[in-house]
Amino acid sequence: MAGALVAWAIAGGGMLMLAFVFQTLAVRRPDLDAGVYAYAKAGFGEYLGFFSAFGYWASACVGNVTYWVLIMSTVGAVAPALGEGDTALAIVLSSLGLWTFYLLIRRGVQEATAINRIVTIAKVIPIVVFVILAVFYLDPRVFADNWSGGDTYGSLFDQVRGTMLATVFVFLGVEGASVYSRHARRREDVGRATLLGFLMVLSIFASVTIVSYGILPGDELAELRQPSMAGVLEAAVGQWGEVFVSVGLIVSVLGAYLAWTLMAAEVLFVAAADDDMPRFLGRKTAADVPGPALLMTTVLVQIVLVITAFSEDAFNFALNLTSALTLIPFLLAAGYAAKLALGMDAAWPRGPAREVVVGVIATLYTAFLLYAAGPKYILVSFIVYALATVLFVLARRERGRAPFSGGELVILAVSLAGAVTGVVALALGWISL
Repeated sequence: MAGALVAWAIAGGGMLMLAFVFQTLAVRRPDLDAGVYAYAKAGFGEYLGFFSAFGYWASACVGNVTYWVLIMSTVGAVAPALGEGDTALAIVLSSLGLWTFYLLIRRGVQEATAINRIVTIAKVIPIVVFVILAVFYLDPRVFADNWSGGDTYGSLFDQVRGTMLATVFVFLGVEGASVYSRHARRREDVGRATLLGFLMVLSIFASVTIVSYGILPGDELAELRQPSMAGVLEAAVGQWGEVFVSVGLIVSVLGAYLAWTLMAAEVLFVAAADDDMPRFLGRKTAADVPGPALLMTTVLVQIVLVITAFSEDAFNFALNLTSALTLIPFLLAAGYAAKLALGMDAAWPRGPAREVVVGVIATLYTAFLLYAAGPKYILVSFIVYALATVLFVLARRERGRAPFSGGELVILAVSLAGAVTGVVALALGWISL
């Protein structure tokens, strides 16, 4: 338990620095839209900017897979044929769901966002009720036993490292305001929205984690099927608690899927508008929907959903890969903030000491996350990034430019070497999905 609390403290502090990064960059560079991707491009060139855009988009797509796995695992508690969201029936039903959402969003962004506002309010209620009930039923002895768990959970460092990707996944989306920055009336609102979102996520999910340790022993918590919140509340108040959380979770996850699908399509659309993706991804339908970008998003979700059938743990595989894919875009954005603050960009003045501290800490934190992710997810990420290069070459050829400059060839070589290593590691069984 101590490791989980330390992980939350590190993740909270690190993500706060990243939130400050996006707040600062929104004000310092109001000319840049689509945040995460635009900052990487401004700081480190077009190819790494492309990697940032594609990686952020891919992470959103893989993250959407976790939502369908979680929904099917939840229903699987009463319909065993769905297993833990990774059976053939679960994948078929998830596929029907994701293409239904595709058709819904194609009808118009305004309709989709209106539904998302309603769901956003509805999904907070079960979490708040869970925390209140868990506090009421909290057993101090169970909490104390979990706190002094000894070697049950391994060393403190191993606990922290093993928890970091999960905490990163929880905080994904706090940068969402910067992705939609082109729609903001005032750039200051982007920074405020980022910080407010961060504080809300930290308070809610850290509370859920902490109070759970007062309901069940750590070894029983580890054995709970997803969604674990349902099992915790069932242990506290009975079966109605499991049903309450399960229903609330399905509503919440469907809302999250809708929001992230819209965000993923937005990233591809803006990158295409900036000439960093093929032109076809910059097209819109009569209903103001980025149709090709939405279709490509849905197709990738479908592909990853099928891949989960071959994974040892579908939910955790998708969750950890989502976090790993996001780390490169986050690292590049944090690195650009540090570069800007240190006066290393000749076109912009050096920033105050506060911006230097924020940029450096955020960069170091994100670099530590890459280490915590371990070789498995980093190598799989390299495979994804290497395949994406086809789109970069296509975009360059559409504009009559050479595919790569001298420096970009070095980046290409590194990404291809990582991808080849990843493929070999998978083929030889050194790593597994």
